[in-house]
Amino acid sequence: MECVILAAGEGKRMNPLTSKRPKVMIPVANKPMLEHLLLAVIESGITSFVFVVGYHEQAIRNYFKDGTDFGVKIKYATQRRQMGTADALLAAEGLVSERFLLLNGDMIIKPSDIRNFLTENAPCVGTFESTHPEDFGVVVSEGKVVKELVEKSKTPHGNIINAGIYLFDCEIFNILKTLSLSDRGEYELTDALSDYIKDRKLHSSLLSSWLDIGDPWNLLDANESMMKVFDDEIFGTIEESVFINGNLILGEGSVIKSGTYIEGPCIIGKNCIIGPHAYIRGCSAIGDNCHIGHSTELKNSIIFPDTKIPHFNYVGDSVIGSGCNFGAGTKIANLRHDRKNVKVHGQDTNRRKFGAVVGDNVQLGINCSVNTGTVIGSRVFAAPGSFIEGKIEDDVKIGR
Repeated sequence: MECVILAAGEGKRMNPLTSKRPKVMIPVANKPMLEHLLLAVIESGITSFVFVVGYHEQAIRNYFKDGTDFGVKIKYATQRRQMGTADALLAAEGLVSERFLLLNGDMIIKPSDIRNFLTENAPCVGTFESTHPEDFGVVVSEGKVVKELVEKSKTPHGNIINAGIYLFDCEIFNILKTLSLSDRGEYELTDALSDYIKDRKLHSSLLSSWLDIGDPWNLLDANESMMKVFDDEIFGTIEESVFINGNLILGEGSVIKSGTYIEGPCIIGKNCIIGPHAYIRGCSAIGDNCHIGHSTELKNSIIFPDTKIPHFNYVGDSVIGSGCNFGAGTKIANLRHDRKNVKVHGQDTNRRKFGAVVGDNVQLGINCSVNTGTVIGSRVFAAPGSFIEGKIEDDVKIGR
């Protein structure tokens, strides 16, 4: 069997993190989210893949190549225009034969669920029981037969949602060619399912575990999920008087300096300098070539490669892009005084603690304060002592 993974989209809800990378290449636990998905499918027994790429596709091609490094075969199809999921799948026509697995590239799923799903007959859609079904397409079934698929509704008909995992045979490509543009101006894969539903051919299969990575704060959930399952791997140097409580991955060439306290699970990439006297708290993932320095506290955050947070800083429950530099004394708040869920642009994150999303190459002067739920665009420069909140567009200069 072959597996098609849709990885062509920009992921606009992830901006500014996708300003120079495709969404599926955003790191989770120091690996691109697409790599986690690929490894899960490989563990389920599939070794032949088609990646549908488009936006910044070369980053995906350069990283995964032909699949040899992963012990599999990867072919590529390019979606030349960003015209929806049906259009993306149609790009893979001719590269698959008979029955195949289709996955959206921005999910976390267990290999055991994939193995169980592969025992179903095509066409089949994977479903999941959600606590907030209004954010997804809801699947209404009678037994396993799908009766209705309702896209995002404020009053959903149940809590079983479409998880973006499908079993199809090549008949689907003929259906895709008959579709019209949706109200959003795209060719929607869910529209292609209507014929199957009308003829009572579409079945559903409930997954035990699934995580969608649609918004930046979902990265923290995925990061935490992936970091619960690794063992210690120490390739770098740990100086004397370092205290480590919990699992740690430390990359080659990295140094943890004296006086540092680490609460695992924690992943630190290659060629990093941590400390002295840093405090790294659980579920933090630090990319390659980073500096987390003296008296800096980092909690439950994702730090992209080549970023410096070197002196008297606090970063909690945040996602920080690559090439950033935080001036001494800069802090990111992660908790509202009223203890209500943090909102970003008015959107509820469903998280009581969430700090900020910071784009690439952001330079913050000394003693800057960043409020909860802030989004800072790429290449932003903030003067010393700046107070930053709300949404800051790319290339903005804050303060004098």
